[in-house]
Amino acid sequence: MTHATVTSEGVVNPRVGNHKIVPLILAGGKGSRLWPLSRENMPKQFLPLFGERTLYQEALLRVNSDLFGRPVVVVNEAFRFFAERQARDVGVPVTILLEPVGRDSGPAIAAGAIFAMRQDPDALLLAMAADHVILDMDLFRETCAAAIEGALSGYIVTFGIAATSPLTNYGYIRSGASLNGNGLAVVDAFIEKPSAEAAAKYVLEGLLWNSGNFLFRADLMLGELERFEPEIHRAATESVQHSQSDTAFIRLSPDSFARQPAKSIDYAVMERTAYAAVIEARYRWSDVGSWDSLAALSAADENGNVTVGDVELLSTTDSVIRSERGLTAVVGLKGCVVISTADAVLVASKAELHNMKALVHRLHEKGRAEARDHPRVYRPWGFYQEIDSGSRFRVKRIVVDPGGKLSLQKHIHRAEHWVVVRGTAGVVRGEEEVLLTENQSIYVPLGQTHRLYNPGRIPLELIEVQTGTYLDEDDIIRLEDVYKRV
Repeated sequence: MTHATVTSEGVVNPRVGNHKIVPLILAGGKGSRLWPLSRENMPKQFLPLFGERTLYQEALLRVNSDLFGRPVVVVNEAFRFFAERQARDVGVPVTILLEPVGRDSGPAIAAGAIFAMRQDPDALLLAMAADHVILDMDLFRETCAAAIEGALSGYIVTFGIAATSPLTNYGYIRSGASLNGNGLAVVDAFIEKPSAEAAAKYVLEGLLWNSGNFLFRADLMLGELERFEPEIHRAATESVQHSQSDTAFIRLSPDSFARQPAKSIDYAVMERTAYAAVIEARYRWSDVGSWDSLAALSAADENGNVTVGDVELLSTTDSVIRSERGLTAVVGLKGCVVISTADAVLVASKAELHNMKALVHRLHEKGRAEARDHPRVYRPWGFYQEIDSGSRFRVKRIVVDPGGKLSLQKHIHRAEHWVVVRGTAGVVRGEEEVLLTENQSIYVPLGQTHRLYNPGRIPLELIEVQTGTYLDEDDIIRLEDVYKRV
């Protein structure tokens, strides 16, 4: 491969010119190690785990500057409305590619790079995870700017983080020869998750953690994928060629995309290419892969405890306690994690957090809804949250965004009664259409065609009481839907 000449002024590769970096945001992943907050149907990237905004929203804002172009988001089809809505809420325009099935980062980056090159053959991409925490935005952007020189020179530049402790859940990078004297170096070796003894040695040697974020020319990455993983390259190309636009989304071809093997970009390319480079990033970073790693980003009290929410502690040290709803009181624990949500409580030793995936797997095996569903269920029109339930009834709080519209639908096994507590509800019931305001209610009989919508400018909030012999969510026959879920 021909590498461009780089001068002290940072001469730009003539094929690339002064194009902006295109952020390729990978928004997949289940985040099972952060259960019970992160669930299969509401993974960690779409949750406000650290501050008021979600991790995905923070990632979007991180690349919302003149250095970057319009982000391309790769996300599973099941989370398309989260990705679109949360981007809109923070005012960042995005292009969303929908994965029909999860195939790890290799196929996702391949599809994103192919799509970007169809827009611009000289595209320069930054592949970054949507579920990481980066606390120093200016330093992040400075690192990206510094890495451009290496990327334009014909290297795939990975962002390394100075290893400060012997963690065994991260991969490590050994740097080789310097490329420009400004922090860029060739990668001497990628080292997979080591033993505790080896990790301690790597910290002393000054090795870097592999953050899993990369800056590269799209043509270089695709050339390496074609060489090392021709099946991924071929199937990803076809999935983009046969993709279809769907309102705010681009649907990758399901048949083509599914033919790819599930493989990370590290295994597919980075550990095999001769063009791997690394730049040491100075910003604070975490992949928030566990409760203790998330807590490490927060200030602890004088006893080493990190707390969030309504929490009371007594004789407790070195622990993480988070309450999402109601008072959580902890007495006499040391080195523990207590996470309380509306429908589940986790109590674990910090030393056993590596078993979180096994716990969630067991919950799935037992058919526990708590492993799959979040207490607050989000929809493209808003959300609902269960308040109470019994053998023949269920009570929900429903919030519909301004302009939101539920599908035209009917139920075979249940009737519904709606009471408006805030805003204005538009209701279609059979042939009639009515507007309801606060304290007004309406009854929808079993089998009746109906629709709920919000014609106002403030959120519509109502209480729904369902009664019937079967109350699960699959008792919905959609007849018409503005979000194309029919």
